[in-house]
Amino acid sequence: MPTLIAIDSGQTAIKVRVRHAGTPIERSYPGVRTNALLAPQLVSVIADVIASVPGLGSDVLVTIGSTGLTEAEADPSPILAGVRGLGVSRVRLAHDSVTSYLGALGYSTGVVVAAGTGSIIFGVGESSVSRVDGWGNIIGDAGSGYWLGRAGLDAVMRSFDGRGPQTALRPYAEQQFSSLPNAYIELQTDPDHVRRVASFSKLVGELAESDEVCRAICLAAGRELGLSAVTAARNVGLSVRRDAPDAEIQSLTTSAHPKICAIGSVFKSSHVLRAFVERVGHDFPGFAPTPASGDGLDGAEALAELPESSPLATAVATVSV
Repeated sequence: MPTLIAIDSGQTAIKVRVRHAGTPIERSYPGVRTNALLAPQLVSVIADVIASVPGLGSDVLVTIGSTGLTEAEADPSPILAGVRGLGVSRVRLAHDSVTSYLGALGYSTGVVVAAGTGSIIFGVGESSVSRVDGWGNIIGDAGSGYWLGRAGLDAVMRSFDGRGPQTALRPYAEQQFSSLPNAYIELQTDPDHVRRVASFSKLVGELAESDEVCRAICLAAGRELGLSAVTAARNVGLSVRRDAPDAEIQSLTTSAHPKICAIGSVFKSSHVLRAFVERVGHDFPGFAPTPASGDGLDGAEALAELPESSPLATAVATVSV
């Protein structure tokens, strides 16, 4: 087997695992910037890894699951071109929704709901795949950390104006900004504003235990993620239509439910998780989330041996010397 460099490239961090001789070596780098070209960022990380782990040889396979992967950047050729002189002979590239799925559910059918800074849902059926949401903080990522943080800050400003109820989140926001009237300027001029807004999601989740405003935000996030999950299941033929004949609906038993896995920091909130389970349970009575068997880095590593017969193979691009 060639040396393997597996990369899980997210907005919060870029995680790397090297499998060569002996114990796997892991590295972590700052998160990918989605407002900049992806290939140069990944080339820089790969080059640093190779420099820090001598003796990898000239037959290195790099597998990557990355956020911010647009259609224009889905070709791994520029990445290989930037590192082939360092011993890399092959690069496999996929969106991080694919590697999150592989890490959580492996090669089986089901749905993975990944909700961290952003949110993306990926469904795999017997012969097709479906991505739901993951459209970024401006027009998508419903139920994500950014979505929660932005809703929390919106509630703070409504409270400040007198347009909405008081919230326990407000004193924390006042500590983070020079003044609330200047908060929007500080965020608009901060190149790290996405992660900064998303950082408030943890507070929203913690305060939901005692603050009605934060609780309502968390419940809304859970319902959004649940809706996306059942949509992905339906798109790949893993659910019964709600307008199906009664006999067909009644035949759907708990054992027939698709595997649906919920991963990411957002689900640390019990209120988000409860609302998610309730929304999915509307379509799949008795639903309980399937535990994840691994994470996105495990999924990036699994790309190395992804069967060509898997529906997921259509979402992976490979280039070699």
